[in-house]
Amino acid sequence: MTLFESLLLLLLAAIVLLQLARRLALPYPSMLALAGVGVALLPGAPDFPIDPRTALPLFIAPALMDAAFDFPLTTAKRFWVPLVIFALGGVLVTALLVAWAGWAYAGLPFAAALVLGAIVAPPDAAAATAILSGMAIPRATDAILRGESLFNDAAALLLFGAALMAQTSGGLTAAQLGGFALAAPGGVAFGMLAAWLMSKITRFVTGALDSNLLQFVNTFLVWIVAEHLHLSPVLAVVALAMTIASRPSPTSPRLRVQSYAVWNVVVFVLNVLAFLLMGLQARRIIGDMNGDHLRHALGFAGLVIAIVVLARLAVALCFNRGVAWYRRRQGRAEPATWRQATLAGWCGMRGLVTLATAFILPADFPQRDTVVLAAFGVVLATLVVQGLTLAPMIRLLRLDHRAVTERELLSVRRGLARAALGRLADEDSEEGRRLAALFQVEIDALDEPPRGDAMDRHCQLSLAALAAQRAELERCRLAFQLSDEDYNFLLEQLDWRELTVLPPEATRIGSG
Repeated sequence: MTLFESLLLLLLAAIVLLQLARRLALPYPSMLALAGVGVALLPGAPDFPIDPRTALPLFIAPALMDAAFDFPLTTAKRFWVPLVIFALGGVLVTALLVAWAGWAYAGLPFAAALVLGAIVAPPDAAAATAILSGMAIPRATDAILRGESLFNDAAALLLFGAALMAQTSGGLTAAQLGGFALAAPGGVAFGMLAAWLMSKITRFVTGALDSNLLQFVNTFLVWIVAEHLHLSPVLAVVALAMTIASRPSPTSPRLRVQSYAVWNVVVFVLNVLAFLLMGLQARRIIGDMNGDHLRHALGFAGLVIAIVVLARLAVALCFNRGVAWYRRRQGRAEPATWRQATLAGWCGMRGLVTLATAFILPADFPQRDTVVLAAFGVVLATLVVQGLTLAPMIRLLRLDHRAVTERELLSVRRGLARAALGRLADEDSEEGRRLAALFQVEIDALDEPPRGDAMDRHCQLSLAALAAQRAELERCRLAFQLSDEDYNFLLEQLDWRELTVLPPEATRIGSG
């Protein structure tokens, strides 16, 4: 079986698993990683090695770009303290505790043990975004979890590079320490410069497909060039995305709609492949280990998993209770409850960054197979155990905010309609009055939305009316009354009108 045929079969299996995950209300990353392990252990299963140098930019760069573009700079400023605590403090605490365990229990040199700590410390941006996309949790917790996943990879990769260099060369020179210190601010500056250059280039790119292609090429180029310049590629891509998102977009609505759709699909497909490929590495990792060595390595992996999970919970709860104590002394309300801190502590799924950095280790690295197995164990345990139990934990902690989210969405839609009506209030023309009447109808419908049977009847009638419009559009097309381009334009308008009728869960794509 060729590589293409094997990959096609894997994607078909992924489609089946995605349907199962959706029907069981389970996060698809957990299902795919677990299925990948199952496939890898089958006799005759195809072997899909991961090239770390290719996997990181291919799978991580688009996920970071997509997540950072949707994370406003104002939100980062608002939650900068918890973001620093989680992205920097959480990574350092976890890395140091794992390093101590590797030194004390596995007999690793401390620099090598710190390499392992840096490998398993950062939660994964793709995993966090994919798992949280189908859940409604408090906005502050959601923002911190998504924001943290954008920055902790940078801290972990810098620590990984420094510890690996110290292990392989016996120490770090002042010049090397200076290079690592400049990697983070240099990555941010490079990402902002790339965003400025892209804004100049996009003025000459008008086609929607051309523009989408440029966005992907620019994302990969920024990552690769930052690596060659010894800057942080993670922070370069994050700075690129946040800088572009913070500027007014000169693009047309049609181009933006197509761009969002393309990025949504591409990032989703890459996530599916990444989580499947992670599970498929099981045979490659444990295949060359004998019984005694495998048992010892599995025991050490279990210890590392426990440290990773408990360290994050401890950091989250200690920070939360410390802030609560400080706020109470000032007579102010707590910004987040212990329940939110527990949820944030449990939502620490590791992913491709952890596995890819483990595979980068040189062949002569001390106890390389044990280190790689520990990293794989952390990825699998956090993705499967924490991922599958996240939804029950949200319900147990009474943090399911779907009802609150629906009310907030209704309030914002009502505010948008009233803003439009306010703009048209001084218009005396016939067109102005007609538009104002339309927005008034929308406000009345939002003030007293149909519920229960009335809501079902409203949807049925709306969909029936749209079906009649589509039938008439097809008749016009068959009668050769309009061109294919005009037909697709009108069909797109009907599709968007239908999206305003369907409930949100019927239009959501890629949620597990």
